[in-house]
Amino acid sequence: MGNRGELGDFLRTRRARLRPADVGLRSYGDRRRVAGLRREELAQLAGLSVSYYTRLEQGQSHNASPEVLEALARALRLDEQERGYLLDVARATGAPGERREPVWQARPGVVRLLDAMTDVPAAVLAPSTDVLAWNTLAHALFGFGVERDSVRDPERRPNMARTVFLDPAAREFYVDWHAKACSSVSHLRLVAGQFPGDRRLRELIGELTVSSPEFATMWSAHSVRTCEPIARDFRHPWVGRLTLTQETLWLREDGDQILVTQTAEPGSPSADALRLLGSLSQHPAQPTRPTVPTVPTVPTGPTGPTGRAEPA
Repeated sequence: MGNRGELGDFLRTRRARLRPADVGLRSYGDRRRVAGLRREELAQLAGLSVSYYTRLEQGQSHNASPEVLEALARALRLDEQERGYLLDVARATGAPGERREPVWQARPGVVRLLDAMTDVPAAVLAPSTDVLAWNTLAHALFGFGVERDSVRDPERRPNMARTVFLDPAAREFYVDWHAKACSSVSHLRLVAGQFPGDRRLRELIGELTVSSPEFATMWSAHSVRTCEPIARDFRHPWVGRLTLTQETLWLREDGDQILVTQTAEPGSPSADALRLLGSLSQHPAQPTRPTVPTVPTVPTGPTGPTGRAEPA
C-alpha cells in the first residue's frame, strides 16, 4: 500500500471516469485506447506540463504543492471527500519521515458514555474498523460470538471490515451484503490516505486483498467515502429482521476514532426487536455462535443472543 502508487492509481482512476465532453473538450471522434481523459488533456485542464503530470502519476515527482493538487482536484471534478483523500495521499507521499503509527484506545469517559446508552447499540471504532469499545447491546447485535472483553486486547479485537468479507455468516446477516461491502471498502480507502503510518490498517488491507477477490476488485476502483447516516436491513439470528439507522460521530480529539450508533424507528417492529434483544442480552449465559436460520426465531431457552460485527 505504498503511497506513491496510491496517488498514481487514484489519479488514473479519476482520469478514466471523465470523458472529454464532461470537461468541455472536443474529442473529434478519435478512437481512444483507454477510457477517459488522456494525460495531456488533464494536464491542460490543470495548467500543468504533460511531463510533470506524467511524473506525478508515475510516482516520480514528490512534494506537489497545494496549488497543484487543488488544480488537479478541480480538473478531475473531485467531490470534497475525494479532494481530501488526494491531499492526504500526496502529503504522505512527500513526507515519509513524518509517518507515525497511531495508538488506538478508547478513553475511559467514552467507555462510560457507551455503557450509559443502554437502549442504543453503540461502539467506538478505530479508523481501521477495529472495535475499541462497545456496550452490551452493540455486543449482542454485532458480537460474532466473541467475548465482550476481547476489545481490550489489540491482538484479539474484532474488526468490522474483516468480518464483512471473511465471515460467511455476514452475507446472511446483511440483507444487502454488496452495498455494505462497498461502503466498508470506500471507508478503508479514505482512512488509508489519512493514516499511512497505521501498521494494522496496512496489514488488514493486505490480508483482505489476498483473501477476498471481491475486496480486491472493489479496492481497485478507488472509491472514497466516509461513514454516513444510512438505514440498513439485518437478519439477526435471535430476533429476526431489523431495520436500523446508523449514525456516525467522529471523535476528532481522539485521533478520529468513530462513535457508531444504531437506532430503530419508534413504534416499529424493529424497535420491538431491539428491545427484545436488549432484554435477552442481560442474561449471563451467552451462546457460542448460532447460525442464521432460514426463518428467524426467538429462542425460549436460557441462552442469550449473539450477533454480527458491523463495519463503519
